[in-house]
Formats: sequence, structure tokens, C-alpha cells
Amino acid sequence: MSYQAHFRVWRGDADGGSLEDFQIEVNEGEVVLDVIHRIAATQAGDLAVRWNCKAGKCGSCSAEINGRPRLMCMTRMSTFSPTETVTVTPMRTFPVVKDLVTDVSYNYEKAKTVPAFLPRPREADGAYRMAQVDVERSQEFRKCIECFLCQNVCHVIRDHEENKPAFAGPRFFIRLAELDMHPLDQNDRRDLAQEQAGLGYCNITKCCTEVCPEHIKITDNAIIPLKERVIDNKYDPLVWLGGKIRRR
Repeated sequence: MSYQAHFRVWRGDADGGSLEDFQIEVNEGEVVLDVIHRIAATQAGDLAVRWNCKAGKCGSCSAEINGRPRLMCMTRMSTFSPTETVTVTPMRTFPVVKDLVTDVSYNYEKAKTVPAFLPRPREADGAYRMAQVDVERSQEFRKCIECFLCQNVCHVIRDHEENKPAFAGPRFFIRLAELDMHPLDQNDRRDLAQEQAGLGYCNITKCCTEVCPEHIKITDNAIIPLKERVIDNKYDPLVWLGGKIRRR
């Protein structure tokens, strides 16, 4: 069963643009990305859209659909009424390159600031030994597909461009948490999280968790525990005393 849908798609570049209207056929079982491809193939041959896997694993087709950050390939048209206008716009937090494509290089620059995994020395027999429960704790964060929807929806940088130099964002807070919680890693990133990554800017509204297509509990399992570790390191008197003793 097919029907004619009303789409509004943002067209433009870094200098500006506007929403353009399209009447386009929609078929049963399709997702928003299918319809965007049909618009590009039949009505707007120069429409720019970033995509790769069409399976919700590459994170390339992030956009805002009716105002909500989503993956276009994972947003089914059955979500909307046939009479509902579907508005597709680029992610608001990042500079527009063209149409639905944004410049997400900010995220790659932040990734460079995260110290790499540094394992402790192997045991006498050359093996590493870890408790399964400790491995599982950080494994959740490795599901991240770097769609940057969490970055896009975070109001710290979405509404305040000036915060970007001092704020890494939720994607990199889960990376810091993943490494800090790893049972083999011996790098201490707590000061970096607070002083350079701007962990203190986050007020745990959970908007990042709500839009994560991999259902990672970003706030509860990564950001809050990371905040607790930073606070313990800075303000726990026993930790402070232990540090003084070790230095002697």
C-alpha cells in the first residue's frame, strides 16, 4: 500500500537556506531515508544527504525529523500519519555543509584529546586476568556508533556555541568512562574529565540518553559514575590523605 506524503526538507548551505516542500510517494515498510533517496532521485538531484549502511550501525544519516534527533534509516514512515507533514532538517549543533550534511569535525577533534588505553603489565605467566563483571561494566559503551545525536541534543553546546572549546560532550564522557572503568587500564583521566572535557557543565538532564539509538544509558551508567569518581578524587578526605602518603 502506498500513499502521497508531504515532506519538508531543509535546503541550503553555510550561508543560509530554507525548507522546501515535496509531495512524494511512500510505500509500506519504508523508512525516512528511503523517501529522502526517492526525493533525490526524482525531484531534487542535487540534494545532499550523508548515509552508508542503512542498518543503524554506521551513524551517518543523523538528522532532525519533526524536531527530534534521529537516524533517518531507523525512523519508519509508519511512525507518522499519512496526513502528517514530515520535516527533515540537519543536526542543529553542527555547521551545515549542504542540505542535510553537517560538519561534525568538532567531535573528531575532541576524540584526539582522550588519552589512549594503557594496560597494566602482564602477569608472570604473560596473561591478563579480569573479572567478567568488571569487563561487562564498560562493554555497554562500546556499542556507540558515533552518530553524534547525543552531542547534537546536548543543550550545553546546542544552545551555546561558545562552550564547545571547553566541553567534550556525552559521546566522549562515555569514552572516558569506558577507559576509566576498564579493569586493565592504568591511565587516570579524572582530572582531564573535569578540567579539559568540561564534565562539570553537564547537569544530567538525560536528553542524550533519550536519543541514543543503541539505548546506551549514557547518564546513569557513564556520566554520573564518572562525576562520582571525579568528586571522590578531589574532595574525599581519605583519597586526599592516601595521595599525600604515597607521595612521601
